[in-house]
Amino acid sequence: MTVVLHHSASLDHRTPHGHPERPERMQAVLKSLDVPAFSGLDRRSPEPASLETVMLAHPEEWVRGLVRASPTEGLVHIDGDTVLSPGSIDCVLRGVGAAVTGVDLVMTGVSRNAFSAMRPPGHHAERTKAMGFCVFNNVAVAARYAQKSHGAQRIAIVDWDVHHGNGTQDIFWADPSVLFCSTHQMPLYPGSGAVSEEGEHGTIVNAPLKPFADGEAFKDAFESRILTRLKDFQPDLILISAGFDAHWRDPLANLMLQAEDFAWATRKVMEVADRCCEGRIVSLLEGGYDLQGLGESVAAHVMELMQA
Repeated sequence: MTVVLHHSASLDHRTPHGHPERPERMQAVLKSLDVPAFSGLDRRSPEPASLETVMLAHPEEWVRGLVRASPTEGLVHIDGDTVLSPGSIDCVLRGVGAAVTGVDLVMTGVSRNAFSAMRPPGHHAERTKAMGFCVFNNVAVAARYAQKSHGAQRIAIVDWDVHHGNGTQDIFWADPSVLFCSTHQMPLYPGSGAVSEEGEHGTIVNAPLKPFADGEAFKDAFESRILTRLKDFQPDLILISAGFDAHWRDPLANLMLQAEDFAWATRKVMEVADRCCEGRIVSLLEGGYDLQGLGESVAAHVMELMQA
């Protein structure tokens, strides 16, 4: 059974008017899953993660500094794109909580896979830098948590958000126990993600796509670069940074993917997980800023996860 983790606190992280990372994103996701086809989902509400759990991927002083910066009213700008509102810290801690709860459920065999339907995204958050709408790096914390709490030796992270997951790459650059694979548009924010960026142990795998690349180009890059390395790595758990802003409708990029392309990628990752790690997958929502494209893509992704 597939578990979906969601909490209403995801609506309480507020951004300025007109900001693409807005509460309506979560409403679109929930609406897409509120149809009879998804009645079999196991829906759970995550508790907020402790600050100590966040510190598995971020230094204590930096984590506590962000918490202290949280406003009681109005907005605090961390950078030009990233803000904190009065509800943000509870929201992001529950996002981390959803990630580690998903790991618990999958690693203990309660569920073969899980999907965290929380915002904001996390993959741009570097070890000591919040940026690109992201506060804490949820997928990085999940990887460290799986290693510490469940003894996972090798973790693979597959990131198909249209923007390169520079934060995840930063955190695992020198770690041979974590394979980070990303396909993304390039050039595009944040400017990283070249093929030549391989990490200190060759465990960083980037498969950049040119603007206006379509589903066939995406599939070719995914099969030739990412799936090959994923199979060779033999992970104990696969984490997905599931961004859906490579959809052709998305306003922040120029790739031409459709919902079915994300379904295909989901199936391919599931095939590797079935061979390597008893199907264990935890998927975390990242980007996706056109509400229709986001809803359709999430539905396609979760529908595939339910076939496990």
